[in-house]
Amino acid sequence: MPVNRNALIRYKTIDTCLRNKYRQWTLEDLIDACSDALYEYEGIDKGISKRTVQMDIQMMRSEKLGYNAPIVVYDSKYYKYEDEDYSITNTPLSEQDLKTMSEAVEVLRQFKGFSYFSEMQDIVSRLEDHVTSAKQKTIPVIDFEKNESLKGLNYLDIIYNAIVNKQVLNIKYRSFKARSANTFIFYPYLLKEYRNRWFVFGRRKGSLINLALDRIHDIKIAEKEKFIENDLFDPQTFFNDLVGVTKNIGMKAQTVRFSVNKENAPYVQTKPFHKSQKIVEEYKDGSTVFEIHVVINQELQREFLGYADTIRILSPQSLVDFMAWKFRLAKELYIE
Repeated sequence: MPVNRNALIRYKTIDTCLRNKYRQWTLEDLIDACSDALYEYEGIDKGISKRTVQMDIQMMRSEKLGYNAPIVVYDSKYYKYEDEDYSITNTPLSEQDLKTMSEAVEVLRQFKGFSYFSEMQDIVSRLEDHVTSAKQKTIPVIDFEKNESLKGLNYLDIIYNAIVNKQVLNIKYRSFKARSANTFIFYPYLLKEYRNRWFVFGRRKGSLINLALDRIHDIKIAEKEKFIENDLFDPQTFFNDLVGVTKNIGMKAQTVRFSVNKENAPYVQTKPFHKSQKIVEEYKDGSTVFEIHVVINQELQREFLGYADTIRILSPQSLVDFMAWKFRLAKELYIE
């Protein structure tokens, strides 16, 4: 069952008190200790009621939170643990706890490329080891998309810090189309992840460009260069009409209409190409016409190509022509 933060503070405070074998604890003492803890950690100064602490003790004694705390009363007024070595912090993890912690570890591991996270790496590793040991031979219940062989993650930190500290970068970069790498001055403004690849958006020679981190060969701080503030795009709105990361200044969103056959329409409906997607028309044969308002870029084109024979682009004509051309090229690959 869910437990709020204040209740957890009270449970931990009561546990700390009862573990102190060198003092006798009355209910009033426990109330005072809990009130002091809530004031210290949460700034709550109104105190707590006798009934609240009594209910806390009952909750700790019960199985609801998995504590089963052996709290007893002696001399009709003093509280203690019957087992002097007991503590709620030693309580074995429940299956739900293990599941939640496993998911948390996986989420935290996604940020391993950042140095501000490196200080936590040891903690996460130990947590992961503890969870694994506790789970023994249980199988994972969650699996995040990841690419352990992805290059460029070692540059995440220097780029992140350059953005935060407004530093200019000297980058050696080679695009997929270039024969060799070239070096240039770059003003970084935004890091963005897409499909498990990282990109950095920034200024080069007055224009907005995005660079894939896995195509970067080297980065150095250009100490003598003065940083130019971002006046090219608004990171809060720039991606609103975009699928993926490819967009140049001046590119305008267009209304794209497409039909999907009966078998695949439910998939497209439940996993939209873009948040603007809406149903325009549904036909008797089960096919559905959808509409989205987006910038037409290579990522969108590849999304459509992934549906191949199950989707037909209806407009705009430029995208219709592009798709038809792509399919003609693809067909030629299979003609002997």
